[in-house]
Amino acid sequence: MFLRALPALICALLVSAVLLRRMPLVALAVTLAGSVAPSLGPPSDLPASTLQVAAACAAGLEVCYMAATRARRISVTGAVMAGAGLPFLVLMFPPPELLPPNGTSATPVPLITIAVPLVMIIAWLIGNSVRQVQARAALVRAQAADQVAMAERLRIARELHDVVAHSIGIIAIQAGSGRSVCDTNPAEARDALAAIEATSRETLSGLRRLMTGLRHAEPQSGPGPAPLGPAPSLADIDRLAAMTLEAGVHVDVDWHGSRERLPVDIDLSAFRIIQEALTNVVRHAGTDRCRVSVSQQDGELSIEVTDNGRGGSGAAGNGYGITGMRERAALLGGDFSAGPRPGGGFRVAARLPVPARGR
Repeated sequence: MFLRALPALICALLVSAVLLRRMPLVALAVTLAGSVAPSLGPPSDLPASTLQVAAACAAGLEVCYMAATRARRISVTGAVMAGAGLPFLVLMFPPPELLPPNGTSATPVPLITIAVPLVMIIAWLIGNSVRQVQARAALVRAQAADQVAMAERLRIARELHDVVAHSIGIIAIQAGSGRSVCDTNPAEARDALAAIEATSRETLSGLRRLMTGLRHAEPQSGPGPAPLGPAPSLADIDRLAAMTLEAGVHVDVDWHGSRERLPVDIDLSAFRIIQEALTNVVRHAGTDRCRVSVSQQDGELSIEVTDNGRGGSGAAGNGYGITGMRERAALLGGDFSAGPRPGGGFRVAARLPVPARGR
């Protein structure tokens, strides 16, 4: 007993849908085979050509799916199978309503044999366009992830440099001073060793906070920067000046304008810029005094570190210190400059915009 045409086609389409994800070409072959059922089975309530149009639409959707999700070799093969195979099957097994009348030999060419190749080409182009859009979106996401990772690596590198460079500079100065007087002035040598110990402990504490923040950062917290624990701020300038004094450089600190609390990122960046500038004074300026000026007014934080030393010999080179200060200012939308002063010495200046309260 023959199945009716419509149930047979429906069964073929269901089998094809099951196979489409894992074996798309086999699924397409099942759909093409199902398109022959209306011509082979007994008459149905629907014309056989209508059922074949439905099979052609299903084949077009499968070709579109393959073009969007599979390699081009597979999708092109599927498009060729459907575009050439379906018209061939229709011509080999024409539906009853397209058979020539009795007594004639001419067989009209069904429209489906002309439209199907065009439909398959359009379906493939649509699917391929979807694939290209998905590929571009994936590329954009990958590039964005790389940029976030690079920004985070640069941020961590700046933090490590700023935490370590200043302290190591002071330790080197104190060690040299202690070594030079260890025989002639033991008391001064002991003071130098005490300063080295205090500076080392503070540096280790800063590194521990940095590492703890990185280890405890939640990967689900989003692309934002990992927390680094309690961060230094402009409130710690006096402590920074005391550490610099132990290295032999007296720091005059001048405050102007408002002393209102700053956003954490601006406060930290301002401190780090001053810290690195003082590190360069200790290591390169060859002077025993410098000046730090901090001014917060008119929605702007201005920082200036000046000295009367050798004009920053070595400080304005290609090291990471100047680069890190410039990057910190740029990330906050500010301006940064560093260079020798006309009258001698070196000047580091930064202007950081301060957002209005309530934003």
